[in-house]
Amino acid sequence: QVQLAESGGGSAQAGGSLTLSCAGSGRSFSNYAMAWFRQAPGKEREFVASISWSGGSTDYADSVKGRFTISRDNTKNTVYLQMNSLKPEDTAVYYCATDRRDYAPLSHVRNPKVWGQGTLVTVSS
Repeated sequence: QVQLAESGGGSAQAGGSLTLSCAGSGRSFSNYAMAWFRQAPGKEREFVASISWSGGSTDYADSVKGRFTISRDNTKNTVYLQMNSLKPEDTAVYYCATDRRDYAPLSHVRNPKVWGQGTLVTVSS
């Protein structure tokens, strides 16, 4: 059973940068597509970015395209979310997630089965 743990959240000013990490346990981590989601206060959880098991394909929500970059290091069982040009509307709890299926298409991780506990990002204006 894969387990996910996010870190790297905190406070930043608008225009600043933060990098989130998601450490995964389990031997099959490198076989799984991974995704980041976020949930702002009073709003539903939304998709942010995803990356294929190999790292060769990525996908982004329009709201973060060009500002956020998802990457992974399978030797470290870790997925990253580099967030640049942060805006106050990026304030949210950020979750990493996976559908836990080996070599699944990138689209499948839009409906993940396993979630981390989340890490809070606060962006002030």
